Amino acid sequence: MEGWDPNTKSTLTQIPQLTTKAGPRDGTAWTQRLKEEYRALIAYTQMNKSNDNDWFRILAANPEGTRWTGKCWYVHNLLKYEFDLQFDIPVTYPATAPELELPELDGKTQKMYRGGKICLTVHFKPLWAKNWGLHGTFTCVLPKAVISSKTSPRFGIAHALCLGLAPWLAAEIPILVDSGMIKHKDDATTSDES
Repeated sequence: MEGWDPNTKSTLTQIPQLTTKAGPRDGTAWTQRLKEEYRALIAYTQMNKSNDNDWFRILAANPEGTRWTGKCWYVHNLLKYEFDLQFDIPVTYPATAPELELPELDGKTQKMYRGGKICLTVHFKPLWAKNWGLHGTFTCVLPKAVISSKTSPRFGIAHALCLGLAPWLAAEIPILVDSGMIKHKDDATTSDES
């Protein structure tokens, strides 16, 4: 976490870390992992609300917890821009991070792959791998715990939203708005009525 701004560090340390190493094919262990995912998402959502920084809603779209859908939004120039959010949990999860999709922005920025998958390759995926133990041993000392990434997949969906989607929205949405690639819903409605 060296070089991170204090706000990001503070946020990340408040999101519960996950301990169950399980993916969608792991039966009851996956159920335990889903419980941890929900706990982390609830804690992150509550933290955002208490800081007046509420910016997403998301739920599992199927009982297995392998498909997630929701909404995310970004406020730019005092206007709220809202987008559909969706992703599938990879079969190799948690070793592989989910690919977050904003389908309505597909093709509007170079920092996106086909289908509206946001580009997380350069900045987020190395963090995911580092905190899962794919790049050697990385030990993090947290209050009341020492967690080694060799044995514990610490990041989950809440971390992907915090360290992947949130910075992507902050970097890309202002550019897309200022370039006219996306319009506020009120502007779009006004131009449709004309």
